[in-house]
Amino acid sequence: MTREQRDALSEVVTVNSEILHGTPCFAGTRVPVQTLLDYLENSQTIEQFLADFPRVKREQAIQFLQLAKERLLECVSS
Repeated sequence: MTREQRDALSEVVTVNSEILHGTPCFAGTRVPVQTLLDYLENSQTIEQFLADFPRVKREQAIQFLQLAKERLLECVSS
């Protein structure tokens, strides 16, 4: 992961042992990023996720998915 990707990720995701025992959450919330992935896996939309978790900003969800995509593509390309 590049420094730029790490910096971008730190704006979107936080890991804090005081919040949900260190589960990666969307920054400024207690919403685990895994929840977004679970929604998508279960054929639910980003809009449904955002409606259920209004503290997560659309930009955060999109940025997280973009970073995950980039990282996955790096892994399969190596």
